[in-house]
Amino acid sequence: MFPPATAPVLDQSTREIEKATFVPLDVETPSVGQALAKAAFVRRLQLRPDEADALGDQRPELIEPLRDLLTPPSLSPAPLSAFAAVPMHTLRELGEAVVALRRRRAEEPQATRGTALQALQTAVVAAKGLEANTAAPRMGLMNLERLEMTPAGIERGELVATIPLAPQEETAVTYKEWSVQKKEFSSIVTDSLETFSETGVTDNTELSQSTASQQQHSNQFNITGTVSGGIPVISGSVTSGFTGQDAASQSATDSRKHATTLTQKASTRARQEHKVTISTTTVTGTSQTTTRTLRNPSTTNPIRIDYFSLMRKWRVRLYRYGMRQTYDVVLPEPAATMRRAYAELEALKAQLGPFVFNIPHNDVTAEVRKGDPEPPETDPPTPKSPHYLVLADQYDAQVPPPPPDLPPQTYAVETGPLPQGRGVTRMPLNIPAGYEIVSITISGRMTSFAGHLGQFTIEGTTLPFDPFPERVFEPGTVLKRDTDGGDFMAGAGGTSVLVLVFDQVSTQSLLLTAEVRPTRAAMQRWQFDVWNALYTAAQTNYYAEQQDIAGRIAALEARLGDVDTLTLRREESDEIMKSVLRYLLGGRFPSMPKDVLDAFVAAKVDVAHGTGFEGDTIGPDSTLWTTVRQYEDVVRFVNQAIEWENVVSFLYSYFWDLPQSWRFIREIEHPDANRQAFLRAGSARVVLTIRRGWETRWVNFVENGVIDDPNAPENPSQYWTIAQEIAAYDDRNYPGIPPANPGRTATRLEDAVFTTSAASVGPSARPVSIPVASSSGFVVGAQVVIGAVHGLEHSQEAQTVTRIPDGTHLEVARLDQAHTGSPTAPFPVMQPGEKGELIAEWAEYTPTSGTDIAVTSNLSAIS
Repeated sequence: MFPPATAPVLDQSTREIEKATFVPLDVETPSVGQALAKAAFVRRLQLRPDEADALGDQRPELIEPLRDLLTPPSLSPAPLSAFAAVPMHTLRELGEAVVALRRRRAEEPQATRGTALQALQTAVVAAKGLEANTAAPRMGLMNLERLEMTPAGIERGELVATIPLAPQEETAVTYKEWSVQKKEFSSIVTDSLETFSETGVTDNTELSQSTASQQQHSNQFNITGTVSGGIPVISGSVTSGFTGQDAASQSATDSRKHATTLTQKASTRARQEHKVTISTTTVTGTSQTTTRTLRNPSTTNPIRIDYFSLMRKWRVRLYRYGMRQTYDVVLPEPAATMRRAYAELEALKAQLGPFVFNIPHNDVTAEVRKGDPEPPETDPPTPKSPHYLVLADQYDAQVPPPPPDLPPQTYAVETGPLPQGRGVTRMPLNIPAGYEIVSITISGRMTSFAGHLGQFTIEGTTLPFDPFPERVFEPGTVLKRDTDGGDFMAGAGGTSVLVLVFDQVSTQSLLLTAEVRPTRAAMQRWQFDVWNALYTAAQTNYYAEQQDIAGRIAALEARLGDVDTLTLRREESDEIMKSVLRYLLGGRFPSMPKDVLDAFVAAKVDVAHGTGFEGDTIGPDSTLWTTVRQYEDVVRFVNQAIEWENVVSFLYSYFWDLPQSWRFIREIEHPDANRQAFLRAGSARVVLTIRRGWETRWVNFVENGVIDDPNAPENPSQYWTIAQEIAAYDDRNYPGIPPANPGRTATRLEDAVFTTSAASVGPSARPVSIPVASSSGFVVGAQVVIGAVHGLEHSQEAQTVTRIPDGTHLEVARLDQAHTGSPTAPFPVMQPGEKGELIAEWAEYTPTSGTDIAVTSNLSAIS
């Protein structure tokens, strides 16, 4: 069965995707006004009073008129409105003068190099920022649009396969439907307030999901900038002056091209990824297989079984339902705060690596080294620790002490009764293990036999073998070698034997004293033991530290990556909002004044965790909140005037950031593609959409520094006039959402109705009948918009339909302006609908799971 020729359209199954078309305005930038940009420049300049005095001495004609703005006499900053009348060229000259002054001061010998260069850089950035923020107009238009996709029936698609059957032939056929999904495009994650994920639940033949996925893909391959914000699909149009934004406008043409291209790519991709095959081939992916037996009952005629895919037809409509004034802001490093965690992560990863121990063995010494830490002051003073103990404290190691210094070893010469004549005594010196002799001293006296002269020496020493009746050795007499005059027995250890020669010596009381020290081998063994203890302790501590760092890295990566999509988008919006407020209100905007913060600290409030208001009292004295109150009106106005839910951000690549940070930014990774693009953005162009009804208030704020005032200033600029026209155009052409409980007589129209008139009708206070191409669809009592907008001077107006005489006439209550039409240039008449103005309608097709079968169909008529 084929579907009926006119298939029903399932309006109740309509899918919607929000869209917007951004149109920058090309208007002349006035010198007077732009109070917001001028005040931001002065705040960023951070001019000190001494600098203002120095510039005042050099150029009084420049500084004196601005002194109260540059360095206000009170602690309160100058009001925004005070900056509006300052000529732009004056502030540019001021920026150049401050840059020159700070450059001279940075080159002075006595200048603090780092502070002076930072001040110079601040002035340069402020001057360039003023030039960038005032060179081009920041006002634009945002056409709010909506893509509606409605199922509009099932149609026979392309030929999938044919099965020829001879007479009486029977065959088994395998029918297989399969879908190979590419994760980049078909992995749809929908996060609601409950933060659940629907991966794999959404069919990839759903046109709205395919369109959203295709837009995400386009974002990832957009080299000029990634678009993010409350509106998922954003397109741009050419820069122009203010004009109408109806279906015939350039912006509508650009939006139609963008929308049709987007949905065509999405539907094409859906068809590519969904296939039906009549075969027995195994296909990797999700598949459903059915086996059927086909038989040709005819005994004479062959037949052919034809398989066709069934395609779902979608009616796609592009509506334009609103216009918003926009204001451009360019922000550097929109994700600067979020990058801190990644900087911490990089610092932690940099600490991972192999264990390295750079202490050489000869650095282990028991000496006190210059440069080692001083001990704490005590009474009496504590001596400095030897170097090996300093190393032990550094690595938290238990180390053995060095071999101790032994006292001198004494040996009494024991000879027994000496014979008269010559005698030799061998005397052993037992030196402690691990020590060696430094020197040997001899002391004592000896006498000879009566009537004889005695003689004495020690073999190998320089002691003379001279005759004596009595010989005395004073304490400290050092024995020397007879070969080179060096210390006798120096370096000897273990058991050493001295040979003492006596001749005619009757009595002796000699004492040998050996100065000893640890041997070199003993010291090396001690150094090795200490080095091993230090190495083991350092290695143990290092691996414990590495394990701790690895745990911190894992915890930090989990904290950064395990966040639901809704929270990620909310965090990004918060950062954009904070950056915008910082731009609008100044980098030093006191969201919490220092006086208030000091009072919290003095009251021992836990300021690190934000628990200052957990009690029953408000907190510090109300006088401390004066600084905050100075900004309350500004904060309230900014939050109300901007549609933060529709703010759009264009994220630009990393190379719009400081070159020193390029490597770090390029290497930031996050599992969420949008968050990764946000983190890698070098700068962001933020398009602030102004809330309906606040257009003129916003222009007064940014141009004149006046808060929440919709009235025209004394000399309104072109900005103010355009803002007024934007509000009027939106009010005429887009009636908006109807009340929840409209009256019974209320006229409700979903779709806009459009016609044209080639007649010329003039202003009239009485009802006017307008000849039109067709009055079909117009409703008595509804409002119609007559004429078009082509610049600030136009004749478009809104009137009420009072009567519909026939199919080619509309009667309206009155006409305030003249409208001239002709067969070649008719003027438009539009009846706005709740859905907005329909600017395009087309059809798309996506595959379904259905298959149609025909027997011996006419292939010449098949696509």
